[in-house]
Amino acid sequence: MIPVAKYHGTGNDFIVVDADLSVPNRRRFATDHCDRTSGIEGPDGPSGADGVLFLALEPAFDPPRVIMTLVQPDGSVASMCGNGARVAAAWAADRTGRDEVMIDTPAGTRHAVVGDDEVTIEMGRPTFDPGYVPVARDEPMVGEPLAGLTVTAVNTGVPHAVAFVGDVDAVDLEAVAPDVRHHDVFPKGANVTVASEHPDGGVSQRTFERGVERETRSCGTGAVAVAAVARRLGRVGDGPLTVRPPGGDLTVSFEDGRAYLTGPVVHEFDAELSAARPRRA
Repeated sequence: MIPVAKYHGTGNDFIVVDADLSVPNRRRFATDHCDRTSGIEGPDGPSGADGVLFLALEPAFDPPRVIMTLVQPDGSVASMCGNGARVAAAWAADRTGRDEVMIDTPAGTRHAVVGDDEVTIEMGRPTFDPGYVPVARDEPMVGEPLAGLTVTAVNTGVPHAVAFVGDVDAVDLEAVAPDVRHHDVFPKGANVTVASEHPDGGVSQRTFERGVERETRSCGTGAVAVAAVARRLGRVGDGPLTVRPPGGDLTVSFEDGRAYLTGPVVHEFDAELSAARPRRA
């Protein structure tokens, strides 16, 4: 048994494991313990998770560094996760007492600032370049029909297919997203994000996540994708944008082309899990 922590960022929830602890099969660990019906148990019963964050803390650096590996419920490794990186920063701050952390991810090194009520993570430069999204074509995909949605393709650390719709709540996302997520134009697949104007301001967001293979309550790279696409399509100005996934509000801002994601992080509970859990029959 190994100690773990459960955190969430606006409802996007993760099991956090100190990478110094031995987990012989990370893929199996994630697929078992992220299961929503039989995975990690909290105070109210089984809760599962949107992924497992294996975090290696390097406190001797100034500021401290965290090497972040996110293993998703299907066993795949995500190159970037905005809410996961914010959780990693909060976890590191709890252990070091520092309010600045560098997060090393497969998508690059990201700077995070940890406050009393929220964490801001630098998210890099969103790109519409078809070679980097990637999409199987020579020109960017901007506002084009695809599998029943009008899609703009952008990479915010991972690929997103973003569609602005009249009302995100009217979309049967579990029904429409898979055809876009697996479309041939996305050789590595894509997260599918729908967005619409929110009546209280900002933009509503719902995301079907690649690797989770269902809708999540929040997606940080999706929030940045929404903001980047909204700017590209001329729907918003250059100032900070409130993006409203079901799990809570996030703020996306830009400086010199780089995106910054801000929102709350919550430490839900601690637990112990088997590092080599027997397979279910």
